[in-house]
Amino acid sequence: MSNVEGTEADPGQLRWLRIAAVAEATTLLLLVGVAVPLKHFSDLPLAVRILGPIHGFAFVAYLWLILQSLGAGLMSRSVAARLTLCALIPLAGYLAAHRLAHRTPDQFYRGPGR
Repeated sequence: MSNVEGTEADPGQLRWLRIAAVAEATTLLLLVGVAVPLKHFSDLPLAVRILGPIHGFAFVAYLWLILQSLGAGLMSRSVAARLTLCALIPLAGYLAAHRLAHRTPDQFYRGPGR
């Protein structure tokens, strides 16, 4: 089954996207909930210096996978926008991963403009 004419659905792509969503959400939670308070309240900036780049990599990888899936026709622009928004809100990445886990690739594409 295909989402867009000539584009085959790839469950592996959505699995990697789900993994990236969890990694991004976890690193954001650790950065905001642990590293930043340690820096400001305990004068330990090392945690931010370590977790900052790790979260940055996870964030960029997640966005790259969203763009890759969008370009391959595996999801609509509105789904890609919602997944991107989830990367900006702490804990929302877990919601995105949950939704990715409970849909097949064919359920993700809603068509252009929807």
